[in-house]
Amino acid sequence: MIGEEIKIGLSRKGYTVDWVQDLESAAMALDLENFMLVVLDLGLPDGSGLELLQTLRAKRKEIPVIILTAWDAVQDRIRGLDCGADDYMVKPFDLEELSARIRALTRRFRGEGTPIIRLGDLAVNPAEMKVSIKGNPLRLSRSEYTLLMTFLQNIGKILTEQELETALYGWEKEIESNAVQVHIHNLRKKIGPGIIKNIRGFGYLMEKPS
Repeated sequence: MIGEEIKIGLSRKGYTVDWVQDLESAAMALDLENFMLVVLDLGLPDGSGLELLQTLRAKRKEIPVIILTAWDAVQDRIRGLDCGADDYMVKPFDLEELSARIRALTRRFRGEGTPIIRLGDLAVNPAEMKVSIKGNPLRLSRSEYTLLMTFLQNIGKILTEQELETALYGWEKEIESNAVQVHIHNLRKKIGPGIIKNIRGFGYLMEKPS
């Protein structure tokens, strides 16, 4: 029930969430895909989440990890952080606090201190899911907002259409073949031409303004 609530709650905040329920599935997912962040429980059916965390860090994977668990003893917290967790939350918890911690961690890993993401005249406030250009607010759909955040988190990197599909829909939904192109077309109309470039044969690119 908690896993389902987290997935629904974070999805409403513009995140694309893939939820797995055991160590084996989690390890496979992290080997196959690039994720922005992991929310990790410790009491899993096939072992402790600390095993997964230790494996990640042994492989030099720098992905941010928030432990979310009922294990609330001080020694449990110390062990979790010493094994490589970036944050540690104890159940019961507030979804708004979890969201704030996710935003703080992603800022840190992007090397940003300010909560507002800026690109030229474009400004995004992830805490409130608000986007503006030159101070004028924009109304984006959830898909457009998720696409924009995906590009902003990967500035200077070419993203394939498949990577953008995964960012938008995760693994669970079947989508139309041109869905990403349609969303990018609509997003470009709102944020202006030239910000998202089509790299023919490779994918799409957002660059920092010169």
